Amino acid sequence: MSTKLFALDIGTRSVVGIILEEANDTYHVADIIVKEHKERAMVDGQIHNVIYVASLIAEIKQTLEEKHGPLTKVSVAAAGRSLKTETATISVNIRNRAIFTEEDINRLELQAVQQAQQQLVQQREDTKTSHYYCVGYSVLHYRLDNETIGSLLDQQGEEATVEVIATFLPRVVVESLIAALKRADLEMDALTLEPIAAINVLIPQTMRRLNVALVDIGAGTSDIAITDQNTVVAYGMVPTAGDEITEALSDNYLLDFPVAEHIKRQLATEDIIVMQDILGFDQQYTKEEILQTVLPTVQQLAEAIGQEILQLNNNVPPKAIMLVGGGSLTPELPTLLSEALALPANRIAVRSIDAIPTITREAHIEATPELVTPIGIAIAAKKMPIQYMSLTVNGQIVRLFEVKEMTVGDAMLAANIKAKQLFGKPGAALAVTVNGQDIFIPGEHGQPATILLNGEVASTKTRITSHDEITIIDGKDGKSATATLRDMLDDITPITITIENKTYTLQPRITVNEKVVPLQTRLQDRDTIQYSVAQTVEDALLYSEQTHLRERLRSFSLFIDHKPMHFPTFSAELRVNDKPAKLSYPIKDGDTISLRQETMPSIAMIADEIGTRLVESITVTFQGQLITLEKIENEAHMNGVVSTPETVVTNGSQLTFIPRETSPFIFQDVFRFSDWQLPATATSFKVLRNNEEVGFDSLIFGGDTLTITFE
Repeated sequence: MSTKLFALDIGTRSVVGIILEEANDTYHVADIIVKEHKERAMVDGQIHNVIYVASLIAEIKQTLEEKHGPLTKVSVAAAGRSLKTETATISVNIRNRAIFTEEDINRLELQAVQQAQQQLVQQREDTKTSHYYCVGYSVLHYRLDNETIGSLLDQQGEEATVEVIATFLPRVVVESLIAALKRADLEMDALTLEPIAAINVLIPQTMRRLNVALVDIGAGTSDIAITDQNTVVAYGMVPTAGDEITEALSDNYLLDFPVAEHIKRQLATEDIIVMQDILGFDQQYTKEEILQTVLPTVQQLAEAIGQEILQLNNNVPPKAIMLVGGGSLTPELPTLLSEALALPANRIAVRSIDAIPTITREAHIEATPELVTPIGIAIAAKKMPIQYMSLTVNGQIVRLFEVKEMTVGDAMLAANIKAKQLFGKPGAALAVTVNGQDIFIPGEHGQPATILLNGEVASTKTRITSHDEITIIDGKDGKSATATLRDMLDDITPITITIENKTYTLQPRITVNEKVVPLQTRLQDRDTIQYSVAQTVEDALLYSEQTHLRERLRSFSLFIDHKPMHFPTFSAELRVNDKPAKLSYPIKDGDTISLRQETMPSIAMIADEIGTRLVESITVTFQGQLITLEKIENEAHMNGVVSTPETVVTNGSQLTFIPRETSPFIFQDVFRFSDWQLPATATSFKVLRNNEEVGFDSLIFGGDTLTITFE
């Protein structure tokens, strides 16, 4: 004997009524009726005009009753597009606390879900958190000290963060469904969610360990559900779907919307398509021509769906994607979606009711993807109806909307028990200022609350059933922070330093609120600590009152031709432990500081440093002796006074080098640098350069041999 199942799929544009006959775990689609809304009675999956929706339901009910007899009970689903998705982030300070346990992670996730719920409530006035059911959430990221990490389990650090994406179902959606059915003289036999309905018939429990996305593409929205680890982990919705393709056809070819919708369906079956525009002209195009026109719109739809799937699935493509709904027949959509998600084309498929092995149908009913969701509603509502669960939390009676395997955490959400209450309050922090920097010493972490389920210790992930009793025993508050002056200072011992062969003991300088106090003094909140210790060579000179030595370390600088120049070669060198150092170098106990005696340069040394030649000289051989001839090439002035090359230059002096005109050396110049005299008896002689006869005004060069011979 077969059992008749009556189900309704109440969508944004239309209502689908279906009669399913069940016998021996197989289902036969006996009848189906689709009626479009006469006006906009549904918005985003929620009934806005109960009377109009109830009237349409009554029409479908009456038509089906004429063939199948009285219908009093019906299975329905809350639309996936009515689900509200919110992302939230929660951070907690974990410094100086025990390593993170699984229960710590669960409680942190619960706190993030409550934050998402609170954000959702803040978007609408006169709404309470109890007005929403949480139907699922997925962790997007764990972070430890602002670095993304795979798991917080057994981790330690400064700050732990969890980011979740949570999905909520407004209670008003359920209440308006019940009201519309009641007006149509129907009783709600069972309730499910549309994404769950489609998943239950296409993805059996044995397949849910796989990470699979199901996308129900309707007229106005594309609903998404994702499975992983044997459950549905996330829901989402994209506000674009099949109508965008229809509108693109309508705009490009000047078609009435129903005509454009018909043309869109023909793309799946026809190669040549004839259409009539709003002006009455007939046009004929090939399938490929029309596809090129709508391809950019299909690309946008694929990218929107792909981005939502990635967000819901931790930015990782799922293993496979199943497409259902009328919009799933959009040409090229699977191919473009595979490109958007970098998935192989054979991992994305359009699924119709033929993919459900336990389904048969009447001959006049087509096996289209549109039927998957209404059939799923009938089967899922029968096999796994969503019911209300009643239990108590700390003596408060709580009713839960059972959309999945419910846990203690779900009960706490419904009872509005804040996740923060699951830990004792942390002790008061101590805030002090050290050398202008605010330092906060946290109080001791509070001890976690104990959760009892029917008297037994439980966690937030423990599963619950109807009539359970949950008791939360408050955790212990942490102790307030305490610290002494010594605790705040890393190094408070004096150090001994030798400076220029003299020993100095350098004491640290410490005050609290401008008063000198003992190191064991217990600090009070808002105390101001001033603390300084010799850490560098410059500090050592300051603490030992030897700052005059810094003047000797000043870089040796001169103004040469009115331009400043530095000469490190002639500067004093600072040495620590007989190694070159700088004033900023760190020091430690026992170090020796000394200054290497600087060299006072001459003008010749400075000229050599800057590449300026003071004297031009050549060496020749005259009468068998080597003689060097010199001429002043640049005349040096120091502080406005003519100076010799040997003059010592003081730090900060002004030097000017004035070029002098020089002529080439000639033979007679040799007499200025030689003691040789021409004999008084000489009457006849020859002047030779390199054994060649020349005159006294002839040019000579370095290396020449000069001779005067007598006859």
